[in-house]
Amino acid sequence: MIMHYQLLLKKYWGYDDFRGIQREIIESIGSGHDTLGLMPTGGGKSITFQVPALAQEGVCIVITPLIALMKDQVHHLRQLGIAAAAIYSGMQHEEVLRTLDNCILGSTKLLYVSPERLGSSLFQKKVSHMHVSFFTVDEAHCISQWGYDFRPSYLEIANIRLLHPDAPVLALTATATPRVVEDICDKLRGERSEVFRVFRMSFERKNLAYRVQHASDKLTALIQALSQPQHSSFIATPHSQRENVGSAIVYVRSRRHAREVAEHLCEAGLPATFYHAGLDHADKDRRQRDWQHDRVRIMVATNAFGMGIDKPDVRTVVHYDCPDSLEAYFQEAGRAGRDGLPAQAILLYNSSDDGKLQKRVDDTFPPRDYIKDVYEHLAYYYQIATGDGYGVSHEFHIEEFCQRFHHFPIRVHSALQILQRAGYIDYDEEADHQARVRFLVGRDDLYRLEKTTPDEERVIVALLRNYGGLFADYGYIDESTVAQQAGLTQPHTYDILMALSQRHLISFIPRRQVPYIRYMQRREDKEHVQIPRSIYEDRLEQYRERIGAMLRYVQTSDRCRSRMLLEYFGEKSDHNCGQCDVCLAEQEQLVTDEGQRNASKRILDLLGDHQRHHITELYRLQLPTEELNSALTWLIQEEHIQQADGFLVLTS
Repeated sequence: MIMHYQLLLKKYWGYDDFRGIQREIIESIGSGHDTLGLMPTGGGKSITFQVPALAQEGVCIVITPLIALMKDQVHHLRQLGIAAAAIYSGMQHEEVLRTLDNCILGSTKLLYVSPERLGSSLFQKKVSHMHVSFFTVDEAHCISQWGYDFRPSYLEIANIRLLHPDAPVLALTATATPRVVEDICDKLRGERSEVFRVFRMSFERKNLAYRVQHASDKLTALIQALSQPQHSSFIATPHSQRENVGSAIVYVRSRRHAREVAEHLCEAGLPATFYHAGLDHADKDRRQRDWQHDRVRIMVATNAFGMGIDKPDVRTVVHYDCPDSLEAYFQEAGRAGRDGLPAQAILLYNSSDDGKLQKRVDDTFPPRDYIKDVYEHLAYYYQIATGDGYGVSHEFHIEEFCQRFHHFPIRVHSALQILQRAGYIDYDEEADHQARVRFLVGRDDLYRLEKTTPDEERVIVALLRNYGGLFADYGYIDESTVAQQAGLTQPHTYDILMALSQRHLISFIPRRQVPYIRYMQRREDKEHVQIPRSIYEDRLEQYRERIGAMLRYVQTSDRCRSRMLLEYFGEKSDHNCGQCDVCLAEQEQLVTDEGQRNASKRILDLLGDHQRHHITELYRLQLPTEELNSALTWLIQEEHIQQADGFLVLTS
């Protein structure tokens, strides 16, 4: 079987052998053991489940929260000739059924689903009829209440395992402290008595230099950091010579900040764009493609950008705003240097960050009474009476809600997340509503249209060929499919659909993301709302600990950055990295100390005749000024020599 795994690796991916702990993980899950793999960003996680999935009968169900990642991986696997599929929000019901039925029939090897899908009765029913080889849980730290990115929907994984108790689970994560590792194994074990086999790949990134830069003016410091040769050469060289220049990511905290910082960088002559969750899909895709294909080199983004992005030549990752956990920082910084070449992760820090991090604690865990107020105002907003509302879903426009009830969006967002964990609501922040189209003219009228461009005709034909019933009612469409069929780019296809809608030939409702709130139980009176300690106080304390660890990291100036990060994740290191800001400062100090010792010896040799020498005689020694002054100060302070009236003499 080991040889079979290697043959599959060579056949589909072209690699001669596995790297790191890939082989150990594959052999463990292939032998039917529950397995946890701890692999840093860029460690090759996907290979550890894709190879054994091909080697076994049945379908591997891959649970991941990253829709963009699942689409990319399915597309890539299909290009390799591997039967893969994904189910995500926005798909038509018939398409979901067809995908699940193909898995039952055995024609699919890998099925990617979001954790939210696991609670669907339809999904559970279909899965019960599948031959499941094993389950893969990506971003497994999300199941742990002690993790920095806990998601309640991950708790459904234990229930879905009950449908196939003999199918093992492979959990994968790039960021987990020892406490989180223990919690992952406990949550996923279910009723199986077997202990998880845990494989750890060293989190050390020898090619990545971690640096904390104290900067009172962060914008100036950022421009300077990005104006280093690997970035400034991009401005002066033609496109054909830019392949090895390298890209950069700048992480900021807010959407507004992403746009503003990108604009400042462009004004400084540095090609940049920005990315955040508030952009529409077409805009996100365009900006990501521009960055991926080196049309711009710098991406300024919130943490919505980067998960699943596999761009190997990122030379620099800068955190403009201080992250609220070392887990988030390590994962985001780890997107630099995935090609193994030298890269740097710079964190800009100043004293104002302390207060900002403390404010995040207050915003993330608002007072209990405030949370209950938000719950009550939510009922007023939707006009839900006490005892009503169970199972009802509503669109949620946070700006309108905050304006009506005089709240701030950040605190409302946090209150809703806590209410979700307490089981009162389901708060879907990124409900994906697929584009919809309906023809407003009859089929015969379409053929008599005049002044229709060739591109418009291609889009109309693509709609008619791929989607039925559009003359009778709205139908969901996939803009990328229409674009591919029409032989056009997706942005151009979008513009054509909008133009046809403005001419009243079709009604086009673009794809959009609108948060949704669904009541998971009947509305309670405010005073009866219960928020367990495990959801509030315990998580608040854990969050404070993460903030404290982050502050200790940026404020420490006498310990190797890499060693600090490794120790946080439970990995001991017996050597310094030699390239972080702390190590470099120590090396510079060693050079300075050596120079001072040499200067001190030369001065003592001069005064060794026990005669008085005028201080100007020291210039004959031709020592660097800084070393000479440092040595002279030290010798006088330590009373090895005396100075009087401009003359120097040995003390003994």
